[in-house]
Amino acid sequence: MTRTIALIGAGPRALGALEALARLPGPARPRVTLFDPTPWPGAGANFAPDQSVLCLLNVALRGIDLPASPVGFPDLADWLGACDPDRYPQRAELGAYLMARLAALIEGGPLAVVRDARRIDRIAPDAGGWRVGDARFDQVLLVPGQPRSRPDDQLARWMAHRPDRVVPAYPDHRLLRRAQGWAGLTVAVRGLGLSTMDVLRLLTEGLGGRLRDGTYHRSGREPARILPFSLDGLPPFPKPGSQALDRALDPLPEETDAFRRALDHALTLPPDAAAEALIPPVARAAARILGCDPAIPAAWLRQEIRDPASQHQGGPRALLDHGIAMASGRAAPDAGYVIGALWRKWQNPLRRAFNPADPPAPTAKALIALDEGLKRYSYGPPLDMSERLAALIDAGLVDPRAADDPDITLTDRGWRLEGATRAEADVIVDAVLPPPALDRLDDPLLLDLQRRGLARAHPAGPGLDAGADGVLIGDRGPVPGLAALGRITMGRVIAADSIHDCFGAAADRWAAMAAAGA
Repeated sequence: MTRTIALIGAGPRALGALEALARLPGPARPRVTLFDPTPWPGAGANFAPDQSVLCLLNVALRGIDLPASPVGFPDLADWLGACDPDRYPQRAELGAYLMARLAALIEGGPLAVVRDARRIDRIAPDAGGWRVGDARFDQVLLVPGQPRSRPDDQLARWMAHRPDRVVPAYPDHRLLRRAQGWAGLTVAVRGLGLSTMDVLRLLTEGLGGRLRDGTYHRSGREPARILPFSLDGLPPFPKPGSQALDRALDPLPEETDAFRRALDHALTLPPDAAAEALIPPVARAAARILGCDPAIPAAWLRQEIRDPASQHQGGPRALLDHGIAMASGRAAPDAGYVIGALWRKWQNPLRRAFNPADPPAPTAKALIALDEGLKRYSYGPPLDMSERLAALIDAGLVDPRAADDPDITLTDRGWRLEGATRAEADVIVDAVLPPPALDRLDDPLLLDLQRRGLARAHPAGPGLDAGADGVLIGDRGPVPGLAALGRITMGRVIAADSIHDCFGAAADRWAAMAAAGA
């Protein structure tokens, strides 16, 4: 009898799961229903095709290497007709591509796929399977992307103080609509990561400003000042500005093999020893690129593990300029920049080793902390975006002087930020992506599964506990027929915030399990 599968969520990870099912050998293919109320099947909200053209991916075309479509759909570069490998596509472009790729799979693939626009807030065990809506399914896969979360204590306090003046960064069209009345106001932006780069562009070029020859020209519609801030005040390093500069940071095959071996060993060790075990292969590869003794990058990485973000001199602007100089080739890369590039290029080996291994929770936490900490060096914005930030600072529109973990107090006007300087803000834009912490979830389905003991937090947190194939682990052990993939299982998996992970080995493991009825 043909097996039936429900996918709750229809973003890129659902597409990756469907393609993994389509690649399985044999004539018996399951029937699949995609449950998701959003109008962008395959893309999800993060890559919605109707978002602003100002929102870009943080990966150049040269770095996007998705598995071939099982129905022969073209890759992204061919589909876009793009020949510049250094171009950073719009997020909307990737979304349109993913939607078209899903449509091609549904139309010409071996699976019988049906879309259902209902929002699913509850599922229930039913005769060895699961009741979803008004139908029974043999398997259910949860792929919610970024689940809804309640605001953290700080954000909740700000929202209670001025609910009309605290605005999320996304969706971008809502931010742009609210920002139409912000001319002359001071806007603080919580966060200094990739989302903040989107916010800065939306609040400037999105409001009619223009950047010409490295100089920003105001439209008069943008805020008077923008104050980005974060816990450490450090802007991320931009990625190399050209394919040639990026290739100069490639690891050799034998260096990648050495990293894989060290990682396999690290996963069996206590946390401190696990992180230490990764230093030699990373340091040797970095030393070859830098032309120095391996002791130099080894010391840098050891200090970064011990005390993240403690090795920078100067303020946010000095660090921004240093990153731009390295990314453009005007300055030689330093140890942090090279190690960050290597770490980015080793993300797939990292996932392939970590995700099926299920190391002890303390070891998992240590390696996830290392991966997260290195993101400022490995997964920064396009060089162009960092140069735009520098131009906005030069124009006096962006002020980074209060960026480093300022004290924030409530005032009649709004908020007072006190760091290296004091500033008053009228509006706060929240550009921090919340972690998938189960104690902050505001997703009815996931909350219901927790209440009934069908899902629990992974010991390494913050996400759901699951097996290597995605099968959820509840209070009484594995929950047959119920699985989850992606960010919601962070802690059980590593480096899940990537389009490449949506199409990776985790989807293949789940598909093999689901088709076999394990």
